[in-house]
Amino acid sequence: MASRNVYSVLVVLFLTCGAVMATKENDQIIKENNCETKIGFPYVLEAFTSIFETGSISNKCCGELFVLGKVCHSALVKRTLENPLFKYVSPATIIAQSIQTWNNCLALIDSPSPSA
Repeated sequence: MASRNVYSVLVVLFLTCGAVMATKENDQIIKENNCETKIGFPYVLEAFTSIFETGSISNKCCGELFVLGKVCHSALVKRTLENPLFKYVSPATIIAQSIQTWNNCLALIDSPSPSA
């Protein structure tokens, strides 16, 4: 439970302070695509938990992640990695986990439902 609270705080910091730390490229992508308004906080938290803790992700969150889009997903992850709070995290590992989360969602969305 404490871990979830830590990630909640980190996500809030990311959303409120991240723009200052972002490179112009990521910041521009996020702004032009309205990335921060396309996905609700519970889904941001679930996606970040999946990426940073290698946890699972629900079908509903995957659907929301696809509404967000791959461009926004990548830009937000990269911007998060620029935050000093994540200076001890391996960017290569997190980017790999981000891609894995996206691919897991793609597999969930593309797989036929059992009732079909």
